[in-house]
Amino acid sequence: MKARRHAKIMELIRDHTVTTQEELQSLLENSGFYTTQATISRDIKELRLVKVLSPGGIYYYTQTTTAPQDTLQLSGDSVFMRSIRSVDYAGNMAVIKTYAAMASAVCEAIDNSNRPEIMGTIAGDNTIFVMLRTERFADEFCNHIRELMKKNNRQ
Repeated sequence: MKARRHAKIMELIRDHTVTTQEELQSLLENSGFYTTQATISRDIKELRLVKVLSPGGIYYYTQTTTAPQDTLQLSGDSVFMRSIRSVDYAGNMAVIKTYAAMASAVCEAIDNSNRPEIMGTIAGDNTIFVMLRTERFADEFCNHIRELMKKNNRQ
């Protein structure tokens, strides 16, 4: 039953602009799948669905093909995290300072994370600019990097 429900969820988000869990629940019920909001929430997590911003300014569910956020290919024990000296942001732009000649490698790991809130990156020799969709995303991104840096320092 779960596999059929998951398949139906994937079909629904492919065929409809699903913006809320309640909307997904209603679409599922119309298709003969009666379930709770808690189950839908678990399904969303298991299917790695994310909300992305449409060109029209509406957030909707879609499937991500990326690794989970915490694996970001910038795990706390990676050589990339040991290369970062600092991270901060202004507006929707994050600035990452690395040791000499490491910015390109760290930037590649960030690009490969395919996080939907990242619009693009530019790397120099020891500085990376990361453009994020909003200032809130820039703050969250910098906090995430700082947490990974703290974990790395404990090892």
